[in-house]
This record gives sequence, structure tokens and C-alpha cells, in this order.
Amino acid sequence: MFGKKSKEQAEGKAEKKKFQLPRPDMAKFRASFRTRNFRVGGYSVVAAAIVLAIAIMVNLFVNALPSSWTQLDTTASGVFSISSQTEQIVSGLEDDVTVYWLVRSGDEDTYLENLLERYESLSDHLTVVKKDPDVYPTFATQYGISSVSDNDLVVECGDRYTTVSASDLYEYDYSSYYTTGSIDVSFAGEGSLTSAVSYVTSDDLPKLYTLTGHGESSLSSDFESALEKENVEIEELSLLTVDAVPEDADCILIYGPSSDISETELELLQEYLSAGGNLILLTDTPEDDGALDNLESLMADYGVTTVDGIVVEGNQSYYAYGYPYYLLPELESHTITSPLISDNYYVLIPIAQGLEIADDLDDSLSVSALLTTSDDAYSKLDGWAMTTYSQESGDIDGPFTLAVAITKTNDDESESKIVWVGSTSLLDDDINTAVSGGNQDFFLNAVNWICGQEESISIRSKSLSSEYLTIDSASASVMTLTVVIVLPVAFLVIGVFIWARRRRA
Repeated sequence: MFGKKSKEQAEGKAEKKKFQLPRPDMAKFRASFRTRNFRVGGYSVVAAAIVLAIAIMVNLFVNALPSSWTQLDTTASGVFSISSQTEQIVSGLEDDVTVYWLVRSGDEDTYLENLLERYESLSDHLTVVKKDPDVYPTFATQYGISSVSDNDLVVECGDRYTTVSASDLYEYDYSSYYTTGSIDVSFAGEGSLTSAVSYVTSDDLPKLYTLTGHGESSLSSDFESALEKENVEIEELSLLTVDAVPEDADCILIYGPSSDISETELELLQEYLSAGGNLILLTDTPEDDGALDNLESLMADYGVTTVDGIVVEGNQSYYAYGYPYYLLPELESHTITSPLISDNYYVLIPIAQGLEIADDLDDSLSVSALLTTSDDAYSKLDGWAMTTYSQESGDIDGPFTLAVAITKTNDDESESKIVWVGSTSLLDDDINTAVSGGNQDFFLNAVNWICGQEESISIRSKSLSSEYLTIDSASASVMTLTVVIVLPVAFLVIGVFIWARRRRA
């Protein structure tokens, strides 16, 4: 019995010993920490931890930087960039400006949010404050806003304020909807916001008077709206009912008169200009000889006269849509045109009259050509009665100037500025759309130059869809020839060559 138990105990001990884990060799364990593999692995772990820590710190630092420093705008229209004009206005602020952003949490407009971040980074004098209408239901009422829409803005400086509606942040062009089914959308936030900042920080706003009483054309609602965004006040003026041009007139616009001004009106305009007044003149070739004699007499005193007839282009690179009178003039370097040149925009003016700059200008006069034709242009003396676009005997050879900018230093040391464009089609909405707003920019730049607001020149809306591609007739012909003939023939020749080579093989 005793022997049997001992045997079972011995077997149990043996079984227990069989499954018992071996005791670690502490000396070998400690030695493993001193091996080369451990040191290399340890260094790798430490290096990875350091890199991770640096990455976290860099990420936190970058996120704290202004978005204008960290975000690269790769959009074709630069929708996430701001113009140099905005930078100049905002960075030059001397008074504190607060932009109240009325928006519910989660409904922030992405484009607007990016824009406001960039404005805030430009100046310590501009602050953006969010106001949730649900949290502050009565805040907007003190600014005359009865119904708040998400992303409305209130811009305030001292006692002066203005509002920017969310609907003003985008522009919609329906002109191609019935032909293509598409709507062109542009982000106009920068122009609207910069205009608002300029408004609340300016004591005096420029005033533009439009002359009436001679069958003048009226500005379209689009052009009027564009001027209002530039903080330009517009008012009509009849020189037949006043003794002098109003003293607050920063500029007079004479847009497409169908009849001439009177001798009395001529004298009033001469007095106004000689005292430092400014003028924008848009005319067409008159249908009757001598229709605008007094106006042309006024401009002759400033070194510019008209050329008889209607200008027709002989160079395909200078006209559009296959019509030699749809002129795409050369943009000459000037404050008015430089932004358009740098952004590769066209100005399109169908039916234009040539202008001629005198060779013997007075020392007090400076006349700059803004728009010019090619050397192959000619003026059709038949004018509106022309029956062919081809040059005929008696037609006047070019080149021609189609728009000029004039600066005159007067006897009292005041300075007058004049812009004369030999075509009223510059302000046609459809023509303007055909060149993606190039005509409107030219006009607004001219107004801002005349009114001394060069810093406001060329703040464009940023297209969120495709823009019109305006190409001259010569380029269109080359592209058509390449696509329709050259490429198909090239592929055919290559195909025949490969087929013949394989057949020989």
C-alpha cells in the first residue's frame, strides 16, 4: 500500500515536472539588452517617437497660421485668393472695422469662411465676429435687417455700417441656359466685402452724373449694380435746367447721345472741365454728317478727333466670330487696362469709330491710347450704309485708336481726366458676357481711375464654373483645320504605315 502510493506520487511528480516551464536564465535576459539588435531597435523606436512628436507640433503650428499662408489656390479663377487691391485697402486700415457674420453653427459657407480668414489675417484693425441668429435673435434688427439669412454680413466702423446680403455673394448668369441648359455661377464675395469695407471707412463717396436730354442710352441694371458695388453714387443730370454742373460731380457720363449738345451746354461742360471736372464719353459713328459737332469740338480741345466711317479689321487675330467689325482690340498699357492684360481678358466692341490723337499736343495734355486696332484695319466711309466688309477705294487705312485716356493740367493747377470710347457697345450686356465681363471691368476701371480710386480697380467675381473662351477668328480657323483635317490625316498615315510594316513582317 505504502509502496503503491509512493509510486503514484512519483509518477505525479514526474508528470508535473514534465509540464513545468523552464526557469528563465536571467543572465542571458540581461545580456539581450546589450546586444546590437536591441540598440538598433531602440534607436528606431526613439527616432520614430521624436518624428511623431515633431509632426504633431508642426501640424498644430501650421493650423494656427492664417489660411492665406498655408492654403495653395489651384483653381483656374483664383477663387481662394484675394486681389492686390483688397490687400492694399485692408492692410492700410487705420480705423477698427468689425465684420459680423450672421450664421447658424454648421451652415457656414466654405468660400466665405476662407475669404473672411484671409481678410482677418491682413490687418489687426479688422475683426470677424460670428453671431448665431438662434443665440442672438435680435442682433440684426439694430442694423435694419428684419429677416436674417445664413451668411449675411454686417460691416461696421464707428457709427457707420453697411450690410452684405448672402445673395450678393454669388452672381448667376442665365444667358446660356436656354441653349446649353447650364448656369454660370461666380463668387462675388471679395468685391462685395471690399466695397463694404471701403464704404464704412470713407467719408466722401464719388458721384457720377449721367447726362440726359439728347437721346442718350441708359445703363443696364447690371452695370448700375456694378457701379453701386464700387460705392459710386449715380444721378441723372440735364444741363438745360441748371446754371452750372453740380459741385459734387466727380464725373459726368455721356453715353451714346443721338443728338448734339447745345452751345450753352458746351460752355457749361468747358467750365466744368477747366475747373478740374472729369468726363467719360461713349459715342458711335453718327448716322448723319455733323450730328455731334459740339461734342467733337469739345474733345478737339483735348487733342482727340474722330475718323470718318466704321472701323473694319483686316487681321483675323483682331476680330471675333468671323465678323470683321466685331473688334478685339489690342489693350495698351495703362492703369485702366493693366489688370485686364495681366489676367488675359479681352474687350469686345462691335461697330466702332476710330479716334485720332493729335501730334502737337499742348504740354498740359497727356493722351494715352487704351484700345488699338492692327495695322491692317481700315475705316469704311460708307459707315452704316456699307454693303461689303472688303476695303474699297477711298476707305481710310489704319491703324486706329478706339479708346483714349486724357489727363489735362488746368490753369488753376487742378487736373481733369477724360476717357473716350468710340463705341457704345462697350456697355452692352450680351457683348460683355461674351468676354466674361472684360468690358465691364474696363468701364469700372475707367470710372475708378477718373474718380481717384485706383485701389478699387479690377476686383473680379471668381467663376465657379467654366468661363467663356474668347478666341480670335485666325486662331479658330487654325484649330478647325487641325482638328478636322490635320489630325485625322495624321492618324490615317500612321495607321497605313503600321499596317504596311506588319504585312512585310
